[in-house]
Amino acid sequence: MEQFRRFPEEDRRLLESLTERRQRHYEAREDVIREGEHSPEIHIVLSGLACRYKLLENGTRQIMAFLVPGDPCDAEVFILKQMDHSIGTLSPSLVAAIPGEVVTDLLLNRPSVALALWWSALQDEGILRERIIDAGRRDAYSRLAFLIYEVFLRLRAVGLAEDGRFDFPVTQSDLADATGLTPVHINRMLQRLREEGLILAEGRRWTIRDAAGLRQAAHFTANHLHYDRAHDEPDSEAGRRLKGLI
Repeated sequence: MEQFRRFPEEDRRLLESLTERRQRHYEAREDVIREGEHSPEIHIVLSGLACRYKLLENGTRQIMAFLVPGDPCDAEVFILKQMDHSIGTLSPSLVAAIPGEVVTDLLLNRPSVALALWWSALQDEGILRERIIDAGRRDAYSRLAFLIYEVFLRLRAVGLAEDGRFDFPVTQSDLADATGLTPVHINRMLQRLREEGLILAEGRRWTIRDAAGLRQAAHFTANHLHYDRAHDEPDSEAGRRLKGLI
């Protein structure tokens, strides 16, 4: 959350305390909260990888977003009666829960935290807009390249991608559900990205071998991630990690 705004020390200590109070380990492919349920709290991914998804009546799944460590899963949903989608893990994950009344107090009395949560919500919306563009205008090759580079940047921003290497524990079916393609088509596009020397995927361990080439293949611009503030601050940790990549 400090990618947008660095917190006063008091706010940082408070958030650390809140996320340490109620933590739960989830196995891979386990739901944190399901569509139709009410959540009286918000959940924050501390480690692992999760996703927002929706199951259709025919049993097919659409992944709307991947959730990386530091991401609030459902920052606003505690004010609603029920979830309109599900949150599930893709790898073993540690998730913190913060009661809704505590979040309300943070929003009203901690402006730095409120602004950071607002930034996070705006980034979520930006990512969703890109998925709409995927379905409407990007071809399969650039669609997959865009998603891979986007996840790489988000992991890099929180210190989980070094020298182009990062853990991305997804299957080809997961990538298909996130892009609206078939697993067979995903396999072909991954082979092409490998053959062109842009990526290397070995199990859950991925490597961006040619960041500039992958960015060009995706026709990637990072404005939907709203990293501009972090990137513009010379002493920002996230800015240093993203230098030359956006």
